[in-house]
Amino acid sequence: MPSLPALRAAAAALLTCALLAGAVGCGADDDGPREAGEVLSRTDAEGHHYRRVPTEDAPEIGLIVKPQTGPAGGWEVRIWVRRFRLSPHGTPARAVERRGYARLYLDGRCLARLRAVDYRLPGTRLHRGTHHLTARLYADDHTVWAVADKPVQATADLTASP
Repeated sequence: MPSLPALRAAAAALLTCALLAGAVGCGADDDGPREAGEVLSRTDAEGHHYRRVPTEDAPEIGLIVKPQTGPAGGWEVRIWVRRFRLSPHGTPARAVERRGYARLYLDGRCLARLRAVDYRLPGTRLHRGTHHLTARLYADDHTVWAVADKPVQATADLTASP
């Protein structure tokens, strides 16, 4: 039979676990991240449905592109987000308010999925002329964040010369 101090220690450990579980929360009413927005029937060119969110406090994205010097050339691409957080790799595929990733498109074709703000675009990816680079926000369930039925995105023009 366990001693009284051992029983007290076990009871304290159980109580601590119960309190921590309550603090962390596991129920639907734990004030944690919530699914957000209304999924629309409209889709992007790849078939991802739009997820409409209200205009006020909606996520934003911007795009900064700088040419790289040196023989390799290319561009440094940086995105910035406001009222949005990029999710790490391995995040469950569900839409959580103001979270997800960005897709980078070059002339309408998907170039990369970004879960960080920096990307290097090699100069060899572009032929001579003007190109359109677009960064668009997605929820982790691959729906497109949209405001007023338009995707949350930013576009920059790049001009490649020989």
